[in-house]
Amino acid sequence: METTSRVGAQAPAAEGGQQVPSARRTVDGYLLAPFPWYGLDEAFTGPRWLMKVGTSADGSVEHGSIGHGEEPTVRSESTQDTERFAVVVTVAASPVRRSADGTGLLEATSVSSAAWLAGVGLLSQTWPGQMDHTLRDSWLDQQTETAWVLADDLTGPDWSTLSLPVDGVPSTFHYRESAFGWVLAGSTQAGVHLGAYGRGLSAYGLGFSVIKDIETYA
Repeated sequence: METTSRVGAQAPAAEGGQQVPSARRTVDGYLLAPFPWYGLDEAFTGPRWLMKVGTSADGSVEHGSIGHGEEPTVRSESTQDTERFAVVVTVAASPVRRSADGTGLLEATSVSSAAWLAGVGLLSQTWPGQMDHTLRDSWLDQQTETAWVLADDLTGPDWSTLSLPVDGVPSTFHYRESAFGWVLAGSTQAGVHLGAYGRGLSAYGLGFSVIKDIETYA
């Protein structure tokens, strides 16, 4: 996939030093997407929150994430076994295409793209025990490369298949577990690929549906 950038990754300070609410600040990026966003279906009744969108070099929105449950605390090693969250990643299904400036080609997206983004997302919410900042950076680099290798081999032994409902229709997902949580990826009939990752919530009981009004998350 094209290297992604964050829209609204850091909340700007308002007058008086206060922070602009994150959800209100980031919803604009989601509204620019030409594809539908997905989240957990109505069976999930807990909190939902916007995270970030990723864009291509020409500024087009290519993917984004929606959080469900408790916002993970990353650095709190002792909470990893008690956190309960799931994040759904929506990725636009796109063929190989020319960049907006005509100088190159953008890679096609696929289920592997969704699997990689979900794998990296889970890593970003993980802080292994007894590890300082420098070591964690090296660990993240190594694990990110591993996540790419795994995502590129969805039929390999590290993955199993799981049937989950998407807009009420049973759909096949690729699924794997690790010491840090679980990751899954599949496609929809709405022209997008889905990835998801989480901890504390079982992936086996999840369902996905299109978000009818993303502005209600702001």
